Amino acid sequence: MLFPRLLLCLLAWALCSSGKPTERKERVVREAPLSTREHDDAQSFDYDHDAFLGAEEAKSFDQLTPEESKERLGKIVGKIDEDGDGFVTVEELKAWIKFAQKRWIYEDVERQWKGHDLNEDGLVSWEEYKNATYGYIL
Repeated sequence: MLFPRLLLCLLAWALCSSGKPTERKERVVREAPLSTREHDDAQSFDYDHDAFLGAEEAKSFDQLTPEESKERLGKIVGKIDEDGDGFVTVEELKAWIKFAQKRWIYEDVERQWKGHDLNEDGLVSWEEYKNATYGYIL
């Protein structure tokens, strides 16, 4: 009588221990990329411009002459240098890049909001959302 119970327990243990391993989760949280462009300094600096200036500002810089872009970059460096010591530290540069990313996000949210707020009352009703998202088919 003991043998069948022992065999049953051994079989149950074997089934439980040979189950599918858990799915491996990524332990590192990855932030959104700084730009949608490929990062290749040998070809162009578009990636760096997008990350440093923000996507919209980088588009306007593409239209400037080298002298105008240097002048405007000089003004931006003054904004990046938070402590006013005349040098840009790594921390100041990281803070500026995060600021540029957030600015683009806020501007995009504002643009999307205006696209959904059809009566321009500052609120998006369910009807406005449906119409802006799905059209007038609902």
